[in-house]
Amino acid sequence: MKVSIVITTRNRKEELREALRSAFAQTAQPEVVVMDDGSTDGTAEMLRAGFPQVAFHRREGSKGLIARRNEGADLVRGDVIFSIDDDAAFSTRRVVEQTLREFTDPRIGAVAIPYIEPHKDNRVMQKAPDAETVWITDRFIGTAHALRRDIFLKLGGYREHLVHQGEEADYCIRMLDAGYVVRLGNADAIIHHESPRRDYRRMDFYGRRNDLLFAWHNVPLSMLPVHMLATTCKGLHWGFKVKRPVAMAWGLLFGYAACGKHFRQRQPVSQPAYRLFRRLRTAGSLPMEEVAAHWAGVGSVKDG
Repeated sequence: MKVSIVITTRNRKEELREALRSAFAQTAQPEVVVMDDGSTDGTAEMLRAGFPQVAFHRREGSKGLIARRNEGADLVRGDVIFSIDDDAAFSTRRVVEQTLREFTDPRIGAVAIPYIEPHKDNRVMQKAPDAETVWITDRFIGTAHALRRDIFLKLGGYREHLVHQGEEADYCIRMLDAGYVVRLGNADAIIHHESPRRDYRRMDFYGRRNDLLFAWHNVPLSMLPVHMLATTCKGLHWGFKVKRPVAMAWGLLFGYAACGKHFRQRQPVSQPAYRLFRRLRTAGSLPMEEVAAHWAGVGSVKDG
């Protein structure tokens, strides 16, 4: 399989330098693509001087991470797309090679790659409980995943009106509804250094807004009122818990407004897919055999 690594960046040229060094060191020799979302810090000059082999696509204005990842998927040549943030790096030279081996079943549409965040608790996240079983989970994190490009394009990629955050879960439930799953990986970890220049108010706002849009777009009608109410209560509770309630409250308010704006784009998944997604979310992961048994035991009934 041909492999592409897509890194979207904006004004983080020093972090990007380390991400690219780790990408070009991979034994799988992937195509490396950088999508520049309107950087003004000399990113283009750094790339021309230090990484002339990179496939560089610069955009003058900023449309956000989600839109640029969609553009990258259209531009690359790989059958499998690896995505890391510009403040992340592969911990060893074999991460891509190891992850490719985990696409062992045609129903595996994506692999959630293990990752570590050193500035937090340094735990390995997204790692399968063991290497002998194919473990299925409900979603992947944007900075540490690989996905099959053909499926991604067939499903329309990420919803760009989400702008920032939440696109992974939205894509993964749609992928599940189409019969594809996310596998937990066993590869060497990706190191996510999490740049200190993150805007947490923006993350809070879009996080809560997009939680509601996730429900509006995907949750079957019979479960929608309870899901929306629970999402609202949890969002407010979390805002007070982390002492950032204002941005999250605004996010919820704008989330309900966005649901009205995108009223005609509601395409809920089937009830079996929604129940399986919730089951995976609660359990963290399930063996592939259990997921296959779920599909075999139910129909694909959709409502509203």
